[in-house]
Amino acid sequence: MESNSQIIKFMLVLTSVVALGLTGLRQVTEPLAQRNEEIFEKRAILLAVEDYLGGKTMAELSDEEVLNIFESQVQQLVVDAQGNVIEEMKADEVDFAQERKKPADQRKYPIWIFNNGSEQFYIVAVRGNGLWDEIWGYVALKSDLNTIAGVAFDHKGETPGLGAEIKDNPAFRAQFKGKRILDDEGRFVGVIVRKGGARDPEHEVDAISGATITSNGVTDMLVDGLRAYEAYFAKLRQVG
Repeated sequence: MESNSQIIKFMLVLTSVVALGLTGLRQVTEPLAQRNEEIFEKRAILLAVEDYLGGKTMAELSDEEVLNIFESQVQQLVVDAQGNVIEEMKADEVDFAQERKKPADQRKYPIWIFNNGSEQFYIVAVRGNGLWDEIWGYVALKSDLNTIAGVAFDHKGETPGLGAEIKDNPAFRAQFKGKRILDDEGRFVGVIVRKGGARDPEHEVDAISGATITSNGVTDMLVDGLRAYEAYFAKLRQVG
């Protein structure tokens, strides 16, 4: 009996030691994981303006350089559905996946304004549905609030070699550069991902072969997502 009691005591002590060790490990690793997640997100945002980062690609930028760019060259805003700036919030604080679950007129929309020294770029978040799950991305507009400077896309579960090309294929993303979201009369039209090839050189890009549903999802995401920012952009255009 005494031997069993000692074994039980030993197991309790061992369990306590393991629990304390796991708690300590979590306290050490959680901040690192959060920092890595923050940097990953910032890289995705800056990918939309990769051509304007001073000659370096995102792959060539160190984590510290990414953080420094955000600290010194990026202004963060949050606007509501009516285009009003929410003064007490920063773009990084918006969980856009959660916002998308709200009615459209109650959502908060993040905006990152990147200044490369000669021009400002307005980077906005968009989110939609692909073939299997959610897709999302960032769209950078030039200072005219019409011309796309670049895009970055990601997904939760699109098919490799097909729908996943929205992220993996630089040539797909490159098509969006220079496209316009307004027509000649200043009306919002967005950008269309067209199966069978783009017909309108200003407002359309080629769809991904064999990934019609994902391509359509990108169209819907861009049209709906960019339109949501139009109230804010319209105010800026009036001022400009």
